[in-house]
Amino acid sequence: MARPVTGENGLFQIAEMIGTGEVPAPGERRGTQLRIEDKSAYIDHLLSHIEAETLIPMKIVANSGNGCAGAVVDLLEERLPVEFIRVNHQPDGTFPNGVPNPLLPKNRKETTDMVISHQADFGVGWDGDFDRCFFWNEQGNFIDGYYMVGLLAQEMLNHGQGAKILHDPRLIWNTRELVKEAGGIPVQTRTGHALIKERMWQEQAIYGGEMSAHHYFKDFGCCDSGMIPWLLVYSLMSRTAKPLSQLIGSRMDAYPISGEINSVVDDPDAMIAAVEKAFPGGSKETMDGLSIDFDDFRFNIRKSNTEPLLRLNVETRGNARLLEQKTAELLAIIND
Repeated sequence: MARPVTGENGLFQIAEMIGTGEVPAPGERRGTQLRIEDKSAYIDHLLSHIEAETLIPMKIVANSGNGCAGAVVDLLEERLPVEFIRVNHQPDGTFPNGVPNPLLPKNRKETTDMVISHQADFGVGWDGDFDRCFFWNEQGNFIDGYYMVGLLAQEMLNHGQGAKILHDPRLIWNTRELVKEAGGIPVQTRTGHALIKERMWQEQAIYGGEMSAHHYFKDFGCCDSGMIPWLLVYSLMSRTAKPLSQLIGSRMDAYPISGEINSVVDDPDAMIAAVEKAFPGGSKETMDGLSIDFDDFRFNIRKSNTEPLLRLNVETRGNARLLEQKTAELLAIIND
């Protein structure tokens, strides 16, 4: 199991030791480096998450972003009835086609165009180290990672009734509803890969997902994998004979979202307090930033763990007009 070091369980102490110069001397026993070229055990493990014999032939656009995913795609292709349309396939640390981060809207068009022009069944893309996995449906539309969490949770619960599923607090209604429908137990946890890995180990959850497209699996050492998610989606589409747009579309209508909106502010804590004052009467919780739930809409506003930003997410119960209205109200406060 992954046992990450977080601020609460050691990282702050390490920083203090470095700052004071009280770093322990290295021990006599040093680590060793072992280079293993054979990746067959890794490929076998990835495929153990699905029933390969049930897969049907599909055409998939795979955008590796000139990162590390391409080599694994090549090895999986040998074992799957898939025709891959490769995009930015060769690893190149200079990233000649831009930083591989499909969370940025400007980085999605290339995959969209390839899905449409090749009439692919769906598209998948990764960041550089392929610990995040992003999806496009057969129409070339990018799918927000939030909706994939609920879909993958249901697929995992097909083989683990009653199991726990972790989710972050930024957007929750769709995930919690689908997990409960599938007989699972939704567990909210703080945002951040180290925190989620630690909580997965504590809860023995079978799966955890963040809207940022990190997907964590108990059988993958409680770590995030960029390969297991698309294999699960491929398996689900093969078994149900449904396109990805059909598997996801109704959920997007049921719980429309603002998408994560980032703002630079001088005093994030004061801004969060101002937002809280402006929205009295809702159900509040502060596990990670500030979340306030009302009957027909909710929002989460939090400071970034890694950047000087304030992050806002809003969702409603099937009301796109209300989503637009409440998002505008919140941004007016933040930008004032």
